[in-house]
Amino acid sequence: MNMNLRQVRAFLAVARLGSFTRAAQELHLSQPALTVQIRQLEEQFGITLFDRNTRSVEITRAGVDLAQRLKRIQEDLEDVVAQTRDLAAGVRGTVRLACLQSFASTVLPQAVRRFRQQHPGIGFAIKDVSGNRILEMVRAGEVDFGITEMPPDEPQIEFIALAQARLQVVLPPAHPLCAHAAVGMNDLADVPLILMDRETSARRLVDRAFAMAGCAPRVSCEVVALATALAMVRLGDGVTVLPVADRDAPMHSGVVIRPIDGPTISRWTGIVRRTARTLPVASEAFIALLLGEWREQGHRGHRKTAGMPSGKARTTRPAARRPRSSKKSP
Repeated sequence: MNMNLRQVRAFLAVARLGSFTRAAQELHLSQPALTVQIRQLEEQFGITLFDRNTRSVEITRAGVDLAQRLKRIQEDLEDVVAQTRDLAAGVRGTVRLACLQSFASTVLPQAVRRFRQQHPGIGFAIKDVSGNRILEMVRAGEVDFGITEMPPDEPQIEFIALAQARLQVVLPPAHPLCAHAAVGMNDLADVPLILMDRETSARRLVDRAFAMAGCAPRVSCEVVALATALAMVRLGDGVTVLPVADRDAPMHSGVVIRPIDGPTISRWTGIVRRTARTLPVASEAFIALLLGEWREQGHRGHRKTAGMPSGKARTTRPAARRPRSSKKSP
């Protein structure tokens, strides 16, 4: 069947107005052209839609039944068209992202709030999960983009650096190590530690730091949620070691942060997305907001497509020096 939307509109206009003349005027068609569309529709359905003579037009019973069905279809279709146009214009839609818990509990809420003040019709679906899971979700298209540590080189993944976080020691306010300007990893060897789960990128950094110092951690508790580790530290149940960025300060109220006495161990956090993929307008707009805020704060992260030689990386502005990615992610 080759029924088209113009034929449907023509039929519904005649059915509603009871006149070919008025329907043609409303649709800005000539009456012969309108008559042809109705005749084509009757031929396709094999029924008579209107009983007409020189004086009147009356819809048939079959025409009434068809009009009821086609009117619902037309309304649904026009609603789809309107919603699609809104999505294309960024008026409505959903930003789907996955991000590290450290980002989700510090920077993200304020960014979402500012974005929704500008775009109240946009919703968010946020998954605060581990770094490995974020990459999986981005690859599979479960989310539009992710915010995580810099991944290993991968041709299908583009990374846009946002911030660098240094590994630091997080202490209860009354802990004896608070008196130190910096804390060595050896100082932590006999201290009960509350560490992140072994599958997290934060834990991999901590294990690397202990290995470099030639000692092993005394783990009293492993947790998955960053907020849990911080809550336990605030209560004095132990000490934790976490990557901390400058903008993480709101999350660390009620605790004392000390740098590690030794080589600096850090990770880059940024936006990951699939290369050559067009994102929804709302998601692109939110990414632009995040990058804009970082520029205003003086951060100079830049864009790199994983797998592309660093010298050919595209930049959003003059690029600052940053660590090169390797196959072994922090």
